[in-house]
Amino acid sequence: MIEGEEECGSRHLFDFVKDNAQELRLDLALVCDTSMWDSATPAITTSLRGLVYDEVKLTCADRDLHSGLFGGAAQNPLRVLSRVLAALHDEQGRVTIPGFYDGVHELPPDVKADLAGLNLTAEEFLGGVGLKVPAGERGRLLIEQIATRPTAEINGIIGGYTGQGAKTVIPSQAMAKVSFRLVGAQDPRKVRDGFRVFVRERLPPDCKVEFGDFGAAPAIELPFDNPALVKTRAALSAEWGKKAVMVGEGGSIPIVGDFKRVLGMDTIMVGFALDDDRVHSPNEKYDLTSFRKGTRSWARILAALAE
Repeated sequence: MIEGEEECGSRHLFDFVKDNAQELRLDLALVCDTSMWDSATPAITTSLRGLVYDEVKLTCADRDLHSGLFGGAAQNPLRVLSRVLAALHDEQGRVTIPGFYDGVHELPPDVKADLAGLNLTAEEFLGGVGLKVPAGERGRLLIEQIATRPTAEINGIIGGYTGQGAKTVIPSQAMAKVSFRLVGAQDPRKVRDGFRVFVRERLPPDCKVEFGDFGAAPAIELPFDNPALVKTRAALSAEWGKKAVMVGEGGSIPIVGDFKRVLGMDTIMVGFALDDDRVHSPNEKYDLTSFRKGTRSWARILAALAE
């Protein structure tokens, strides 16, 4: 099956899979929309983080107020919202929502050792965007922070006067967009509900809240002892002359979730893109070695799976 709508949200693919489930329900799905670790190291993507995306809007007064007349007495929703959002993480970078880590499990020691051996540093990962210190959970590998651990991120805050010049108001409303990346067996509905309870419990009198739901999807995880994964890893290693690494992907490929939920099929994800391919940018390229050895790799993988 070849699908060409991925860049516009695959709007027809999900219904197509459901409508043709009987025909599509086979042993295994294979997806090649992933990357290598580096130009000489093949990789298998064994997990995709899920997502919960929520909007929270606080309302206090029934209109914006003059801060000279009402300042000191009127509740300020921006101050309330800032306090709530700041409480989402503790000093160790852990998310403080009760029950948030339910369903999150540790990587097997051998897999974690493989990831540590990749030696991903803050300098090489964050340096290119002007940063240098990882801000995730303390005591975690950088690659864990970006791929195999759950996150809570504030995507935007809106409220009050933000135009040119000064306007001394106490706003009546404040809004934030918040997203959570999920891993393992975290339940998106439980995470969303937990976040909303967390917010409500921190609201003072004279402050009302509304929530907007922008969607939720669970994480996808391939068991490390899956026989197809074992064969795929051996085939890749034979082609490239070094052990293929098993890594988690910080983003998501939503259709993989439907392959599991609707079709009951696990997915093997092997691709050969590189970080410097300039995807979606001017001078986008695809490495010839990735093309040639990628072709050979898939021939090896298909042969191994057919045995």
